[in-house]
Amino acid sequence: MAKECNVALIGQQFMGRAHSNAYLKVPRFFDVPIEPVMHTIAARDGKSLEPFATRWGWRHWTTRWRDLAADDAIDLVDVSTPNDVHAEQAIAMLEAGKHVACEKPLAGTLDDARAMKAAAAKAKGKTFVWFNYRRCPAVALAHQLAREGRLGRVYHVRANYLQSWGGPDTPLLWRFEKKRAGSGAHGDLNAHIIDMARFILGDEITEVTGAIAETFIKKRAKLGGKRGAMGRSDVDDCVLFLARFRKGAVASFEATRLATGNQNANFIEINGEHGAIRFSFEDMNLLWYFDNRDDARTAGWRRIMCTSAGNHPYADAWWPDAHVIGYEHGFVNMAADMMRVLGRKKPVVPLPDFADAYETQRVLEAAMLAATNRAAVKLSEVK
Repeated sequence: MAKECNVALIGQQFMGRAHSNAYLKVPRFFDVPIEPVMHTIAARDGKSLEPFATRWGWRHWTTRWRDLAADDAIDLVDVSTPNDVHAEQAIAMLEAGKHVACEKPLAGTLDDARAMKAAAAKAKGKTFVWFNYRRCPAVALAHQLAREGRLGRVYHVRANYLQSWGGPDTPLLWRFEKKRAGSGAHGDLNAHIIDMARFILGDEITEVTGAIAETFIKKRAKLGGKRGAMGRSDVDDCVLFLARFRKGAVASFEATRLATGNQNANFIEINGEHGAIRFSFEDMNLLWYFDNRDDARTAGWRRIMCTSAGNHPYADAWWPDAHVIGYEHGFVNMAADMMRVLGRKKPVVPLPDFADAYETQRVLEAAMLAATNRAAVKLSEVK
């Protein structure tokens, strides 16, 4: 019988649901050395929290998140709150000896992220960051192919994350307030594709050579305010930037919430000397692969359905070939890998910890500095 890990979760909104579902499903689909037990959920709204806890299977609930640090029964605390409180909550839990999982980006500011990295370095507990797209079988396969040398020397990385929900009718949610989010589409979306590029290549960005940031919708309707009351949106609606990797690849990144016609278009293409890969989350079960060493008569992009047990990452846990998985399965796959690590086993593919996520945070910061100053920024200058 597997050992148990008592999990506490802070937050009950969108990510709270995704994480709750992940912990609920792990022991039903994966054989892991440690099974997550949904011990306690914490959130501010007690009225809605009790039915949430009942619905998702949390044994206890509290409106005081600091109680989690004092509870010796809790092993892992999962922080899925707005970006401005990640540091306070994560550091408190690390100092209490807990393992900590945190939503992305690591923090709203580089200073907070640096403090989280430092706290993790001193702590006994392990840290994890929810870059869930690493756990799509197709992205994990791309990582494996790159490690096997299938791409050879990489020339180009082009990545974009395009959404369209942030138009003028969208109210002033916390994601549009700099003091709470830190940034807009940049930290929310560019963080994912920066991490995905770093993960697949196994390489680091050394310079942001140029960037553009734009806020198109500067006033939004206040939530809960008087009819017609407007507030200032002070984060980016879109950020585009160019970058160089240490091993010589050049890259372009684009994130926006105003790409009309795009719902969740998370896309990356990597072109190398020997081959290329292409992934689009809206067809998340597919990886496109081009082998540059194929015979010219029959060469072409190869469509790989990444659902074959024994051949594709995580496919063993799920369904027969081409019985596809969806968004929520990336979270379940990640929670399973977290349990493997806590049980002293290897994850299927590497998990991001606070130190890893801090490198993505540095790139986010460099891109905003480049956009503000209209100048290239070396990552060696962003510490």
